[in-house]
Amino acid sequence: MALDLHGRDFLTLRDFTPEEIIGLLDLAADYKKKKKAGEAVDTFRGKNIALIFEKTSTRTRCSFEVAAHDLGIMTTYLAEGSQIGKKESIADTARVLSRMFDGIEYRGFGQDIIEELAKFSKVPVWNGLTNEYHPTQMLADMLTIREHYGKLKGLKLVYFGDARYNIGNSLCVVCSKLGLNLVLCTNKKYFPSAKLIQDCKPWLNESGGSISLEEDIATAVKDADILYTDVWVSMGEPDEVWAERIADLKPYQVTKDVMAMAKPTAIFMHDLPSFHDLNTKIGKEISRKFGINEMEVTDEVFESSQSVVFDEAENRMHTIKAVIAATI
Repeated sequence: MALDLHGRDFLTLRDFTPEEIIGLLDLAADYKKKKKAGEAVDTFRGKNIALIFEKTSTRTRCSFEVAAHDLGIMTTYLAEGSQIGKKESIADTARVLSRMFDGIEYRGFGQDIIEELAKFSKVPVWNGLTNEYHPTQMLADMLTIREHYGKLKGLKLVYFGDARYNIGNSLCVVCSKLGLNLVLCTNKKYFPSAKLIQDCKPWLNESGGSISLEEDIATAVKDADILYTDVWVSMGEPDEVWAERIADLKPYQVTKDVMAMAKPTAIFMHDLPSFHDLNTKIGKEISRKFGINEMEVTDEVFESSQSVVFDEAENRMHTIKAVIAATI
């Protein structure tokens, strides 16, 4: 079917059908092919979008900026200079920006903030990350998996770490809708909400996918196609939680031995940034305090031939381009 998303917000993949999600992946793949061929796609000249970043970013900001530029769209970056929620309400900000721009990206804190932006905006609002959801990351992940395996339905994806926030939540939604078998492998303290799992059941029934919660690594990883992890402390959380997270989640570090429990053809994924070595300020500080040199994944796995993390990172740009083009 033809992809018709003009004027739609992109807040969470809950709001999109499996066919619409696949349509976005197909559009992204087409844009990627054209990018590699050097083919111009600047068919949206004269359009302008606002990029609101209350949380800093490398991949999301660069992806939106490059994608927009390729499409012929001008961008305005709003960070510490924005008055959103400080001197100006979210509702007023939305009404002001939608008079000037053709689309608004928001990366920040609560999902309620972006929902309110969308409620009062007259132009599409796109989620660059909230505490609860990260839908553009999911499109990049699914495109990467499909490029590697040629399919999505029926594949087994195992996620390690804290599954209560945006990556865990978003994987539950997208895997349910597209028919993947998702295993969330972690300490039970970090399982996603029971309500979210309940919400996913109708999508699972339709797609044939599954969601399992598992504390045992060997059980979780058996016959896995994809192993996925994320940092142990989410953006915006206080530094004090590190000690508890390291104690609880160190057993779920993705190592060479863990990868060996999966299929020989399994791939490793991470949404980045990653603390796989001591080449970051935070990594060095954590090593000094807690005596560990690698966190959620070992450097050996991160740098291995099974790792597709940089394909995943590149695909953020191609999938975000598809979202902008389909909805603006």
